[in-house]
Amino acid sequence: MSSGFAAATLVGLGGALGALCRTAVGESVAADGFPASTLAVNVVGSFLLGLLTFAGVGGDAMLLLGTGACGAFTTFSSFAVETVRLWETGERVRAAITAVANLLGAGAAIALAWLILALAG
Repeated sequence: MSSGFAAATLVGLGGALGALCRTAVGESVAADGFPASTLAVNVVGSFLLGLLTFAGVGGDAMLLLGTGACGAFTTFSSFAVETVRLWETGERVRAAITAVANLLGAGAAIALAWLILALAG
């Protein structure tokens, strides 16, 4: 396992990669009135983190890819703010769909990652 500084460097480098990927998804996935890019990164990021976790990745690789890249790629804060904003502007059905889609989508993505690795192993 890395020292404190080395661990922080790995997380930072992974975070930079995740943030760049998050920006690319944000620019390419759009839907009027629905936070589709946030949903996409949360589901995909949950899947990737599930793969890493269930594959037994640990140590420096998990710091770089899991904590850093997946942590910066996914965005619970944007999901929360967008859901509240939809609710406050009267878009209550969209707010509910956003909440359910993020939570169930992320959970299903993690389950899919587990299933893929269970069938492969």
